[in-house]
Amino acid sequence: MIIMSVDLGDARTGVAVSDSSETFAFPKGVIKEYNKEKLLEKLCEKARELGAELLVVGYPKNMDGSAGFKAQECETLGKQLAEMCSLPLVLWDERCTTVSAHTALNYTDTRGKKRKEIVDAVAATIILEDYLARRKQGN
Repeated sequence: MIIMSVDLGDARTGVAVSDSSETFAFPKGVIKEYNKEKLLEKLCEKARELGAELLVVGYPKNMDGSAGFKAQECETLGKQLAEMCSLPLVLWDERCTTVSAHTALNYTDTRGKKRKEIVDAVAATIILEDYLARRKQGN
């Protein structure tokens, strides 16, 4: 199954996709869009383009496990996206993925404008890798 993950942001939204064997996650870019309706349209178009069969949307819980404003916003947008694309949805705990993405970019010495342009795609890839690992475990 091809799975598309989304790391929703206020200005930039990262996208990643798995291969059909659900073994690897690949970054597929960043969508720069402030308007939520246009963002949903672009994400749905991307899902069709990639042949996605499942959506995994990052769910940014607070460190204590509670769902704050941002998590609720991601849940609402995720549900709207799933309905618009007619795809099943999984909300996936994404605590610390942006920190992990920055750490990974530090290792590759990616700095400045390039870093800003890809960090969200890297975060979406980390979300998807985490989801795929848990899925393989059967949980």
